[in-house]
Amino acid sequence: MNRTYIGTAGWQYKDWNGKFYPSKNKQPALQYYAGYFDTVEINSSFYGHIKPKVAEGWCKLVSDVNPDFVFTAKLNRAFTHSPIAVIESTSAESIKPGTNDEAEAKAGLDVLATNRRLGALLLQFPISFKNNDENREYLSRLAGRFSEYPIVVEVRHSSWDDPTVLRSFANMGIGFCNIDQPLLGKALAPSQIALGRVGYVRLHGRNYQQWFEHKHPHDRYNYLYEADELGSWARRIEHVSQQAESTFVISNNHFESKAAVNSLQLKSMLTGNDVTAPESLLLAYPEALKGFTQPNGFQLK
Repeated sequence: MNRTYIGTAGWQYKDWNGKFYPSKNKQPALQYYAGYFDTVEINSSFYGHIKPKVAEGWCKLVSDVNPDFVFTAKLNRAFTHSPIAVIESTSAESIKPGTNDEAEAKAGLDVLATNRRLGALLLQFPISFKNNDENREYLSRLAGRFSEYPIVVEVRHSSWDDPTVLRSFANMGIGFCNIDQPLLGKALAPSQIALGRVGYVRLHGRNYQQWFEHKHPHDRYNYLYEADELGSWARRIEHVSQQAESTFVISNNHFESKAAVNSLQLKSMLTGNDVTAPESLLLAYPEALKGFTQPNGFQLK
């Protein structure tokens, strides 16, 4: 049976305290989060490999409150970005994973997979990674190295919008990540592509002013989607989920819990039902959440 999982990119942010998480939350953050969502995208794995003991702990925390909970994880940036991506374009030539990176990446991923908690492994490339012979060959080799996991590729440059390339992804068993991002330069436009058994959608926000020029890294994700903007994505998600066995919908506009707000709105839109939300989040975003969700015993006025 087809299933759609909705959640956020990451769950541990200081600016979520007092908004998504109660100010005096005594429960582990991931366990509290799993009471409201069925998935989360592990983005810490992009910066450092997941330790097996940490992965075991995560699996235990979610199993205690939500037996259907499934993680997705970003592959470490050593495989998808130039080591100096801030000043150098990323390409097959500039990506330089270390000798131990593959083994260290798989050590944590294997724990999630063995516990049947790994829904997808996301290979996220920057917009500078363009569609050419060398990069396609690198991507093919990389997918082969991690073929034991359900793989999804996120590319951001419009040159990848090519039916021949998409067919090659499908032949390799690679899923395609549909993204919402500011349409600047050669940015890839929104899509509704499902290539295999795993569908994937990532919403990055539309903060045009601070996408490339920002004082703090989180500034680019300071965006709250309007309901009509989410409505168009709900239709795309329904299209993807009709073709894929499992579809993951991840909101990455994490600043001050805005990803959680939009994820709950989407969950309500796609199910046609009100959904439960933390009281603190409803107090922080009463207008956005009104009509979509309310927590047990708490009424919006």
